[in-house]
Amino acid sequence: MAGRRIYGLVGHPLGHSFSRDFFNAAFERKGIDAEYRNFDIEDIGVLRRLVEDEPQLCGLNVTIPYKEKVVAFLDELDDTAKSVGAVNVIGITREGGKISLKGYNTDIIGFADSFCCLLSDKAYAGTALVFGTGGAAKAARRALEVNGIPVHQVSRHAAEGVYTYEDLRQSGMIESFHVLVNATPLGTYPVTDGCVDIPYERLTPSHICFDLVYNPPLTAFLTKCAAQGCAIKNGLEMLHRQALAAWRIWTGNDL
Repeated sequence: MAGRRIYGLVGHPLGHSFSRDFFNAAFERKGIDAEYRNFDIEDIGVLRRLVEDEPQLCGLNVTIPYKEKVVAFLDELDDTAKSVGAVNVIGITREGGKISLKGYNTDIIGFADSFCCLLSDKAYAGTALVFGTGGAAKAARRALEVNGIPVHQVSRHAAEGVYTYEDLRQSGMIESFHVLVNATPLGTYPVTDGCVDIPYERLTPSHICFDLVYNPPLTAFLTKCAAQGCAIKNGLEMLHRQALAAWRIWTGNDL
């Protein structure tokens, strides 16, 4: 492919995302003739037209709210994305005038690697709660389960095998789960005062709290958890680790 390669992010809205700055800084540092762009689209149904209109486009990341919806517009999924039902990376192949889009999920490895760093200096035994049921939540749940940590999901809506936030107000409930993962967009810039509705006053220093949100770096969720003495971590390292994994998928090389 002649000309500068283009990579990018699709989602809506994208004002919170650091992906463009991360990749473009890395391209400049490494002397890579490529550019990373934000493609803020209000309808994921225009995905294939976007790829057709940008002939230098070599790969895409996918963020909220399209990690699950995008699956219907892809030609193929790798085994991990297929098992989770969510995609955050798209590989683009152009051969003989035909465009093929393949979906991957690097959120799983990004979360697992970052979460394991948080666990490295803290003893842990127990079960996790993952707040949210979207694509990011599915990736976090799979990463925890692969690492031998049982998981229960929490949603605003009652469903079989899913707790509601009201359930967590029962005596002794939240105390019995020692890992709490916010996989909702609550608290993301610019609406930074949002957080999941849980009984924060019952958290203790034995709780480990991870927020997939990274902008702002200290979310309302993490602030409330830290006030109770919990170990906390935001999603910035996860973002970087999943981005590096995406680059390996697109190019076969390390960034």
